[in-house]
Amino acid sequence: MTDALTPDQITRLFTRSDGRYAFARWGRPIAPIVFGTDDATLRTIKGAIEAVVLLAGHKMAEVDPELGTNLMVFFFRDWDELLAVPDLDRVVEGLDTLVPRLKAQDANQYRAFRFDEDGAIKAAFVFVRMDEGMSALPAEDIALMQAVQVILLWGDQAFRQMPPLARANGVTVLRPEIAAVIAAAYDRVMPVAADDASHALRLSARLI
Repeated sequence: MTDALTPDQITRLFTRSDGRYAFARWGRPIAPIVFGTDDATLRTIKGAIEAVVLLAGHKMAEVDPELGTNLMVFFFRDWDELLAVPDLDRVVEGLDTLVPRLKAQDANQYRAFRFDEDGAIKAAFVFVRMDEGMSALPAEDIALMQAVQVILLWGDQAFRQMPPLARANGVTVLRPEIAAVIAAAYDRVMPVAADDASHALRLSARLI
């Protein structure tokens, strides 16, 4: 049986590079839409999202009553393609300056979140640039990775030392330690958002 993460390890998962603790989970059912894939890959992406949502004990929806779609996932070859997406700059603030920055960093993925008045995740936008490294990965791996990284607001360096996925019997799976954190984060008694590291202690107490 895998050992649970310590409170310090959990704290690092939700601590940003500037030292701030910032946690949030979805406060409404997730209604996803995926752009830039074929039908087979679309099913894989949505299947991964559904699996992680089920793990969390959260819910999916066909439509968000306020936004229509609240999780948008884009796959593309070049960051400049985003600038041509109609009205995307209206929902992703600062897109015209974000794209050059991501290009300069040679980034292959980026996530942007919007929050409600309680601090819970209201909407998310996932951008995946299919560069050489990303294109070499199986679609299932990419799908699961993105689903895990969007189910919570993780710290920007959360998975640098311990990736959320692992191989078991030749199959890519979610690390049980990370799965346990996700499940604990969606416990009904836990807050939808937190900015104090004492939250990590509460998460730790609920790990199974």
